[in-house]
Order: sequence, then C-alpha cells, then structure tokens
Amino acid sequence: MARTGFAQLPLHGGKAPRYLFERMVPLSREIIIFVAREFGREDVLRRLSDPYWFQAFGCVLGFDWHSSGLTTTVCGALKEGLRDVGAELGIFVAGGKGTTSRKTPAEITAACEKLGRDPAPLVYASRISAKVDNSAVQDGYQLYHHSFVFTEKGQWCIVQQGMSDETSMARRYHWLSDNVRDYVNEPHAAICCDTVAPTLNLVAAESADVRAASALLAGLKPELTLDALGHLPSLDMPRRHEVTASDINPKYLAKVLLRTYERAPVDFESLLSIEGVGAKTLRALALTSELIYGTRASQNDPARFSFAHGGKDGTPYPVDRQTYDKTIEVMHKALNGARIDRNEKIHAFRRLAAWAG
Repeated sequence: MARTGFAQLPLHGGKAPRYLFERMVPLSREIIIFVAREFGREDVLRRLSDPYWFQAFGCVLGFDWHSSGLTTTVCGALKEGLRDVGAELGIFVAGGKGTTSRKTPAEITAACEKLGRDPAPLVYASRISAKVDNSAVQDGYQLYHHSFVFTEKGQWCIVQQGMSDETSMARRYHWLSDNVRDYVNEPHAAICCDTVAPTLNLVAAESADVRAASALLAGLKPELTLDALGHLPSLDMPRRHEVTASDINPKYLAKVLLRTYERAPVDFESLLSIEGVGAKTLRALALTSELIYGTRASQNDPARFSFAHGGKDGTPYPVDRQTYDKTIEVMHKALNGARIDRNEKIHAFRRLAAWAG
C-alpha cells in the first residue's frame, strides 16, 4: 500500500437516535443508487472498501465523524436502505453487528438462491476474512461487526470491525474482492486503527515461511507438536505475549491438532479454514515452527502498510486535499441527483460544507 496512517476510533455505546437513523436510511440508499448508476456497481464496492471514503460517507449522513459507532450505523442504514431495491440495483448487504453478523452466511445464501448463483464462494469469503482478522492477525481487537456487500455478479467487499477492551478503541478492516489474490497473503484493502499494537501478523508477506511450516506441523502427529511446545513455557518473543500453559491449553490443543492431523491441510489457508483452529492454535504452531525450522512470524502491524484517513483537525495528519475534493465532488453530484426531500438535501450539503471547513 502506498499510504500510511492511523485513525482514532473510540468505542461509543448506545444507538443512533431514531430521528437520525430514519434519515440515514433513505439518504444512504439514494447516494449508493446514484454512484452505482453513474460509476457502476464495482465502484460502489471500491468506495466502501476505502476507509477514507467510507468515513466521509458517514459524515455526509450526519453521523459522529470519529467514533466506532459510525461503522456499525452506516452499514446498518445501508442494509436497511437497500433491502427493497437490492434485487433491482444488483447490490446486496448481509451481516451486521453482534449476533446479526452470524446470520451472514444464511443471508448470502438466501440472496443467491433468488439470483440463481452458487453462494459457496461468497460464504467462504465471508468466513475466511473473519478468521483472518480474528485469528491470523492477532492485534488485540476482537471482531464484533461484519458486513458483507456483494453484487449479482459475485464481486464483494467487506467492512468489519474489532474492539479492544483494554484500550476502549476500535479497529476497522476493509476487504475488496478485486484486490484479494490470496486470502492469507496481504489480503486487506485497508485497515483503520488507533495505535500500533503488539501484533502477530501471519498474513504478512514476510510470514510466508511460517505459514508453510505451520501447515506442515498441523499435518504431523499431535504428540510431535505437543512435545515441541513443551520447550516453550518461558519463551518471550519480541512484541508478543509470553507463552505459558494458561495461554495454550495442551488438552484443548491436542484435540485441535488431532483434527488437523486427520485433515492434513495442504497450505495455511486450508489450515485456517478448519473449524476450531483459532488464535491460540495458530500462535502455538507459529512459535513451534520458529523453534523447529527457524522461521519467524511478522510482528509488523498491518495498519502500518495500509491506507487510513486523516482527521478534520489534522489528527493524526491532515486529509489529502485532492482525494478530499474528489469525495466532495462525488457527494455533491450524488445529492443533486438523489430522489430525496429538498430539506434533507440542504441539511446534507450543510454537513458536508461544515466538514470541509
């Protein structure tokens, strides 16, 4: 990625006021309809996968510009807004916050049945992306929101967000199908975060050897890996937590390793897709592979190498004016062509102008 930066996204509780959300739904619908007709469905996905455009979109809708609530509320408004026009427009939104996120596969399948297409590749993309950001990128942020936006042709983008109870901050992950050549090697379109956290990044390019070694270990008899782990009780890896018995439960790990041994994954992605293989299993395999093969996993936070937006007050850095002006231009065009109440247009323009100032 060419751009680097960090976005402050403090965790905010509660819900958007009813009066605001009821207006965000039609406004978001009309803007997306216009963008789709003016630039194409693929461009809608590209814009939603751009954290700067996504944040600007939320601001135009009138939501709090810097809070984590912008992510969940914008995605919720968009899902509701496109519910009745998705089939006509050819854009569908699945998933959401909390328990709603677990309904994503079922919602994708239901839409695909109406479209007459196989839902399996889309369901897999949804599940593997969540596993990557929850388990393969261990940065202290637990996912609590997952939105999957896709077209009738099978293109997709993902906006998902994790939170850290320790820092009370959020981190947003963006995916775009056009950019994903490999689910486990630099797959993100972008990541917005608050700070550089201690990270075990198994999807970094420099972790390729660890991925290969971990998949190899997962296919060995469990007792071999567990025996090697016995030499790691006090190993203190740079920028990682100390590995202790409380961190990796041998009894639980043995069950998971028996499952991986029976399935013999051919590569890291196959390993990651196995049910039960989570953060602790991957961390154990990564550490063991370093001990046995000398391979070392990347500790570079992926947000350092991805695009993140700037802030209106210059924090963490001033926004890129050229990109910003382009966003304003697109929003103005969208609002001018939108079929919404004139008063709503006026209020939206005022919010956009105030943010620009």
